[in-house]
Amino acid sequence: MSTDVEWEKWGVQDPYFSVLTDPKFRKGEITAEAKQDFFVSGRVHVEHVLNACRKYIDPAFAPQRVLDFGCGVGRLVLPFAAMAREVVGVDISEAMLIEARRNCMEQGVCNAEFVKSDDTLSAVEGLFDLVHTAIVLQHVDALRGMQLVAHLLARLAPGGVGALQLTYGKAYHAATLGVPPTVEPPRPALPMVAAAKSTPWLRKLFRRPPVSNQADTAQTSAAGATDGPVDDAPAKDPEMQMNPYNLNVLFYLMQTAGVTDFHTEFSDHGGELGVFLYFRKP
Repeated sequence: MSTDVEWEKWGVQDPYFSVLTDPKFRKGEITAEAKQDFFVSGRVHVEHVLNACRKYIDPAFAPQRVLDFGCGVGRLVLPFAAMAREVVGVDISEAMLIEARRNCMEQGVCNAEFVKSDDTLSAVEGLFDLVHTAIVLQHVDALRGMQLVAHLLARLAPGGVGALQLTYGKAYHAATLGVPPTVEPPRPALPMVAAAKSTPWLRKLFRRPPVSNQADTAQTSAAGATDGPVDDAPAKDPEMQMNPYNLNVLFYLMQTAGVTDFHTEFSDHGGELGVFLYFRKP
């Protein structure tokens, strides 16, 4: 799982820049003022998410237990912790989690827990009123990412709200309507994965193409920072994949999990086109 290795490299080499790709967040350049701006952007994002949940789902929505998948250094965990009883941040990079714990300690946050991620979220316990992820799944191979989405949906408590963002296309591939020309046709939905192990023709459908056919390598961001290929990125930077997702598979997982309706906002991070979905689990 090369993306896991690369994200651990990011966590060690440049944890803040890997979240918001603005030069002022580079490890050797970040100042106390820049770090404050970094966390202010997190508060702005969390306020937007909660306002959307209250506008489109429940005016009285006040989650007490929050899961933030792909938490990084805690940019969103800290503001979530200011309004919830408990927050669990999940990330694949141990270096990121160490920095997130340090940030919580510095800011006096005592109601946040951080756990290491895996493909089944085995270290995550219990159910949550709000399950959130943003600018994270695009860095994961889409088949693997959809399995993670299924596990995130399973962590929603009855009546809980999901706030999930992922990408579906690229503005700079307009000639193919946002679809990278080398991407394979959509693969079948998650429930067929088990059958693929014993059925030859399904195994072929799930066979992964070379990395160069799966994703564009890019830098990622939020809150106005660059997201998309960065020509002047230092050669020493680890890889950062940008994977589009088949929304039909996502909708299948949501509907079979009991979701009956949802609200959608489009996202565009430097040409990486996506959707932010808000929905409630009955």
